Amino acid sequence: MDSFAELMRKRRSVRSYLDKPVPCDDIRAVLEAARLAPSARNRQPWHFVVVTDERRRSKLAEICGQQQFVAEAPVVVVAVATESERIMTCDIPAYPVDLSIAVTQMILAAAERGLGTCWIGYFDQEEAAKFMQIPDDHKIFTVLPLGYPADEPVDKERRPLADMVSFEVFGGSREGTK
Repeated sequence: MDSFAELMRKRRSVRSYLDKPVPCDDIRAVLEAARLAPSARNRQPWHFVVVTDERRRSKLAEICGQQQFVAEAPVVVVAVATESERIMTCDIPAYPVDLSIAVTQMILAAAERGLGTCWIGYFDQEEAAKFMQIPDDHKIFTVLPLGYPADEPVDKERRPLADMVSFEVFGGSREGTK
């Protein structure tokens, strides 16, 4: 990879995976990226369940309503918030922030190794938590299939930076974004 910016541009949501195992060293590197992620007060309020068993992946895919490609991935990582009730001073729940950072680092570490992922937010929380034996005071944040892409994902058009950035106040100057 030429640069981090290129890695971010190249990363895409993958919805078709090769039937090829992911080496343990690559799985460990992806998980290590999450372990090193920053979190509020360095609490690291997460737990990751790595699912490689084909039957468990298939059932998890069914719970996600995305049977084909979730089950197709040789590895599925279930990201769990271990402090799902904590609210930050700014009145925002902490776990979506903390886990977003950790999961994004996992996604980029995977892309760096030629692996694909797809952030899954479509699942029945109660059914998935019961199936994964998640404690009642925890919450599944996302389900992340991981594997080698079966095809080259197509680039998607992105809004121009000037459409989403302003300086000093909302809607202020857009200089420097063109």
